[in-house]
Amino acid sequence: MVRGARQPQQPRSRLAPRLTGTVEKPPRKRKSRPGALQRSCYPMGTEFALKEIMSSGGAEDDIPQGERKTVTDFCYLLDKSKQLFNGLRDLPQYGQKQWQSYFGRTFDVYTKLWKFQQQHRQVLDNRYGLKRWQIGEIASKIGQLYYHYYLRTSETSYLNEAFSFYSAIRQRSYYSQVNKEDRPELVVKKLRYYARFIVVCLLLNKMDVVKDLVKELSDEIEDYTHRFNTEDQVEWNLVLQEVAAFIEADPVMVLNDDNTIVITSNRLAETGAPLLEQGMIVGQLSLADALIIGNCNNQVKFSELTVDMFRMLQALEREPMNLASQMNKPGMQESADKPTRRENPHKYLLYKPTFSQLYTFLAASFKELPANSVLLIYLSATGVFPTGRSDSEGPYDFGGVLTNSNRDIINGDAIHKRNQSHKEMHCLHPGDLYPFTRKPLFIIVDSSNSVAYKNFTNLFGQPLVCLLSPTAYPKALQDQSQRGSLFTLFLNNPLMAFLFVSGLSSMRRGLWEKCQEYLRKINRDIAQLLTHSRSIDQAFLQFFGDEFLRLLLTRFIFCSATMRMHKIFRETRNYPESYPQLPRDETVENPHLQKHILELASILDVRNVFLENTIDDY
Repeated sequence: MVRGARQPQQPRSRLAPRLTGTVEKPPRKRKSRPGALQRSCYPMGTEFALKEIMSSGGAEDDIPQGERKTVTDFCYLLDKSKQLFNGLRDLPQYGQKQWQSYFGRTFDVYTKLWKFQQQHRQVLDNRYGLKRWQIGEIASKIGQLYYHYYLRTSETSYLNEAFSFYSAIRQRSYYSQVNKEDRPELVVKKLRYYARFIVVCLLLNKMDVVKDLVKELSDEIEDYTHRFNTEDQVEWNLVLQEVAAFIEADPVMVLNDDNTIVITSNRLAETGAPLLEQGMIVGQLSLADALIIGNCNNQVKFSELTVDMFRMLQALEREPMNLASQMNKPGMQESADKPTRRENPHKYLLYKPTFSQLYTFLAASFKELPANSVLLIYLSATGVFPTGRSDSEGPYDFGGVLTNSNRDIINGDAIHKRNQSHKEMHCLHPGDLYPFTRKPLFIIVDSSNSVAYKNFTNLFGQPLVCLLSPTAYPKALQDQSQRGSLFTLFLNNPLMAFLFVSGLSSMRRGLWEKCQEYLRKINRDIAQLLTHSRSIDQAFLQFFGDEFLRLLLTRFIFCSATMRMHKIFRETRNYPESYPQLPRDETVENPHLQKHILELASILDVRNVFLENTIDDY
């Protein structure tokens, strides 16, 4: 999902759709068979097409002028739509404003093209030879436009629009006749459509549809490889393996009474974040921009979106709404009489970026950050550790997290620099982020070397908070690192994480909803603990006015308190930390909060895995 420049070669399937802010370069067009009227979509095509119509359908005078004009207009719109669509990949990959007018023009042309083929279908069938797969291609391009508009704006409602067009293609069987033609490139178009549809369904949590699509895609791949004996069979099978692992990443299943799986959403709902109560004094900052960076070795991913990235992405979005009732066509201004509604923070999604790419996007976000706004940086990455002892303890002496390079990545969880006299070059050190602390900065580090960011220095006096994952988990805990980090799971779905550390793998829906309600009560109490604390650093309160950051902070404290009370989490490195440090006795070790956690454990009948007299154990 790299909203960045072209990535170095990674162990990924090149066939899966990239979740990028740019549009994939279309495959090289093959020469049409003689007499195919759709050749009119290329330079000088309209004139050629009309001559073909005359040669195949009689004299030129036999063709009504209106029908000639219909074919000409259709070819013009098709030409124009292709030019605009292919031009999307040349737009700036970062920055939030430069691309909007171009997207607006592209939407305009595709809207006209779609309506035109609907209104003149019979003429286009008879005179142009319009096929159903060509209609499907137009619908697929519109779906891609909505999807890429979602990536550019972070507005989840556009995902629903992309889903509508992709779903219509499937329901109306636009690609059904492709398999009867001896053209493998057409079948690849169909396979790519399935892969794109799966991505949208994953982001909308439509897991039932995903499973149906995966089965259909598997059958299509088998038929494709059997008929054409192609070289890309292994890569298409890798696509199937990636999505299968992705949808099985959650460690706990919620079940209905008939044992069907309940699909849960972890986007921000209306009642998601604890409300600010009267008397709570918090800052007025709002989260405007976020960089979500994934560079963990061997973590489950699909199309440049790791499980950790996917979970954090959803933690920073609101539930989608129906686009028609919420806003106008993309690129157009909203009407003044519509009710105001907080937007999602804008996001860049960077999968295994190089240091240069990461810094470029970071600088772009920093530059465009509005006044009274916050930039969030989420790092899910392999730890880079220093070797030997340094005479100093500066911001480049503790290592950091891995950035990508063109050289082969060393397997394993950690990379050590080879030359002790130099710092690791392919690493994001804490000091690399210092220039960006001139504006409010909220950092989340999920890494085996997250503590490198513990000794941060606030040079400019702006609000700055770092939430840091444990650097190791107890060996007694089943290793789930390939299926996503436990720390990020707590920030995305704290109840599921709580169930996992309690040894539970499934739960009935009724009990799940009861626990969710109790967890909302816990979050409200955590909010009160934070805002009533006399010794807490003011940076936490400065960020607490924003719903997304408020929810992340309360979940962080719940995560830390849970791990400190758990019987197998007994080492310091098993606990999350923060910069600035939280007052433990007023937050993560508060007796009132500990009592709540034991009550939640009692509801689940897992109280035996937690310490009863935690205060005495410290």
